[in-house]
Amino acid sequence: MARLKAFDEERAVDIAVDCFWMHGYEGTSVRDLAAAMGIGGTSLYNAYGDKRALFSRSLQRYAERSMRERIARLENSHRPKEAIVAFIEEIVERSLEDPDRKGCMLINSALDVAPHDAEIRAVVSGYLDEIRGFFQRNLVAARKAGQVPRKIDAQSVATHLLGVVAGIRVLARTGAQRRQLEDVARPALALLEPAR
Repeated sequence: MARLKAFDEERAVDIAVDCFWMHGYEGTSVRDLAAAMGIGGTSLYNAYGDKRALFSRSLQRYAERSMRERIARLENSHRPKEAIVAFIEEIVERSLEDPDRKGCMLINSALDVAPHDAEIRAVVSGYLDEIRGFFQRNLVAARKAGQVPRKIDAQSVATHLLGVVAGIRVLARTGAQRRQLEDVARPALALLEPAR
């Protein structure tokens, strides 16, 4: 019985992720969440705490099933430089394939919630730093393997690539088409190529 409850709770959190991702923190009420999750408002509070606590848990779930999954998959299946390129290419594809143009829940939260909530800001910043860390780790490894220019500054280029990802996700929300998103990515990825 406990196993079924855990499954139901996970499914309910997935539903909360979708609500917050589609409508944002402010645009999602406890009533909206309870209705979508198929539970009463009191049950929601008893199981997850208040809306803010459920939002934090939803951010964690989103990070695990999206960003962390992508990082682990790419690092396990690609050489370092190719992992970086594949990450950026997947962000472009995912942005274009989303008919609702929801963008990235982490980036959306950085823009909408983080400026007004120091605790959420720290959480979101930590998740974004994991992406920057992925880029930096792979840049260092790619430099050692001779895949990228020897003089590349892994820390600053990793931060730049994080900014590129954020820019792609924000532009995609405004309806930017493939060429525009690829135009944002192309110069950043060119930094990985040897000088000619």
